[in-house]
Amino acid sequence: MSKYGKILTDLERRLADGSIRQGEKLNSVRSTAAQQGCSISTVLRAYAELEKRHLIYSIPQSGYFAVGRTRTSKEEHTGDLIDFSSVLPDTELFPYRDFQHCLNKAIDAYKHELFQYGSIKGMDSLRRTLASHLAANGVYASPDSIVVTAGVKPALDLLSRMLFPNGKSVVIVEQPSFDLHLKFLEAEGVPVRGVPRGDSGLDLEELERQFKQGDVKLFYTMSRYHNPLGDSLREEQKHKIAKLAAKYDVYIAEDDYMADLGEERGFKPIHGYDRTRVIYLKSFSKAIFPGLRIGLAVLPDQLESMFVERLAYSSSSLLSQAALDIYIRSGMYDRHKNKIGSQYAARMAEMNEAVRSLQQSGALKLASSGSGIYIALRLPQTVNMDRLEGRLAAQGVKIRNGRDFYLAGWLKRDKFLRLSISRTGTEQIHAGMKAIAEAVAAKDL
Repeated sequence: MSKYGKILTDLERRLADGSIRQGEKLNSVRSTAAQQGCSISTVLRAYAELEKRHLIYSIPQSGYFAVGRTRTSKEEHTGDLIDFSSVLPDTELFPYRDFQHCLNKAIDAYKHELFQYGSIKGMDSLRRTLASHLAANGVYASPDSIVVTAGVKPALDLLSRMLFPNGKSVVIVEQPSFDLHLKFLEAEGVPVRGVPRGDSGLDLEELERQFKQGDVKLFYTMSRYHNPLGDSLREEQKHKIAKLAAKYDVYIAEDDYMADLGEERGFKPIHGYDRTRVIYLKSFSKAIFPGLRIGLAVLPDQLESMFVERLAYSSSSLLSQAALDIYIRSGMYDRHKNKIGSQYAARMAEMNEAVRSLQQSGALKLASSGSGIYIALRLPQTVNMDRLEGRLAAQGVKIRNGRDFYLAGWLKRDKFLRLSISRTGTEQIHAGMKAIAEAVAAKDL
């Protein structure tokens, strides 16, 4: 083996097994060259390769230091903590190197655009790419109707506060629903009312009754992979929602934030039934990594200018937009979403199987077969949720209490746990579900 290869292999091994700790300074280039009996340029070449692989980093005038060691998938999923509460993607599935390549390519390809003020609506090239990307998934939109956002939530916040052409003010939300958006609506004093969504889907009769009151400007829904329930609306429900919105002059904010992470094929969003009243929202943060903070809004013509006027500036960095453009066009995104989607689908299948095997006790009830990354586990009304949460935490099992996903004044709350599979492995899923079943069955709960 060459001196270069020996230095590279030895340092990779020591960084991987923890012999060189996070933040620890490596031997200087000069001393390593002396120890290995090679030239300084050979050591510099090896260190440069390690830096390119994000294993070490350099500080001018100080030297080279070890980057924190990334845990392996086995380490990630076999620790003491069983985390059913996290919504963060599995870090082992992050496409670090592919996206780094796209960042580098973006700087070369878009260098004249990246260092100037960009369009408020987002980079033109990315919006053209997104139009093609959406069409492949059954959402048909022109590049002009697409606005690049910093994820779904900022777009929801803006929509909830802005005036609409229908001149109305009330926002209708599903109950339960996305907890952070509910908290935002209440904190901002936005007029908001709820409509029940449960085992059989959305209560369409109650939705129509609310629409009939004549003061509803916007209905917020997650048609696919609902948070926290994990279910998806049936075709007839989506079609009925679109018809009701047209009948009563209501707009729909359709949050399809996990569109790329399931194995559901041929899913038709509500947007496919009415493009004039549906605002289609999508995020790339869950599929790539949260820090990317890029999403999109497909807006009806009559809302586009009103929405854009309230964007003070393009809400995500131009470099991230340019890198995403290259990432999608190169085919890397499709490969990655298929990989992460199949991983999550396998874990969700394990979760559904684990629940079914424990249902014989009668203590647990599956609201619906989970999909995406969430599952809702119904519990008896007699269960003390605070005591259950504390007991599971003491055993190293983290869960989310279903009560967190309701408006403060909503009284008809089901007792359930929202469980996520994004940070759990197969063994953890079965061990965690067993712990939950035993805790629920305890007589003192």
